[in-house]
Amino acid sequence: MVARLLLRAWPQGLAVGLAAPCRTLSAGFEPGQYLQRSIVPTMHYQDSLPRLPIPRLEDTIGRYLRAQKPLLDDGQFRKTEQLCKSFENGIGKKLHEQLVAQDKQNKHTSYISGQGFDRHLFALRYLATAKGIVLPELYQDPAYKQINHNILSTSTLSSPAVSFGGFAPVVPDGFGIGYNVHDNWIGCNVSAYQSRNAREFLQCVEKALEDMFDAFEGKAIKT
Repeated sequence: MVARLLLRAWPQGLAVGLAAPCRTLSAGFEPGQYLQRSIVPTMHYQDSLPRLPIPRLEDTIGRYLRAQKPLLDDGQFRKTEQLCKSFENGIGKKLHEQLVAQDKQNKHTSYISGQGFDRHLFALRYLATAKGIVLPELYQDPAYKQINHNILSTSTLSSPAVSFGGFAPVVPDGFGIGYNVHDNWIGCNVSAYQSRNAREFLQCVEKALEDMFDAFEGKAIKT
């Protein structure tokens, strides 16, 4: 099942969705408005963004453990912590060195940092598989599998050459959300397997956006 929501900022207030009304995001150019039209294209500064280096392995492991701590009891966390230390000081260190070497040969790519850890650990896992290395124990830990069971899988492919796209859910009980942000409209496609109701989820997304718009405009939130 795939459902779609489009919110446009055209003067006519045109909106295309699931037969549910959508409001114009911005009709004027006042500085105080929460969404304004701009003469600067959406991707104008993309090429000038700085290239981000791959983070240190110990930093990624630290972020991973901080994310796991609220999800595990003390015994489970100690086990996961031991597996992380073994990985960091063993095969993980070697895999990280190989990953950094590959990164230096691909200057057109950039690692997205912040509080994330999953892309770094995934890259090391993929590298181990590609090299024929036995899967490290860290990746066989039930805690790792649990934290990577992503109910919401979101991504975007905003480009003047792409009208719209979508992404499939990555787990049977999840949602795949493809969203686009362009100069004069935003929207999303939501996909799900039959066990989930994509239309109902999309209605919740629309309600959340309407609540934010009301808050921006100083209106009471509708219950």
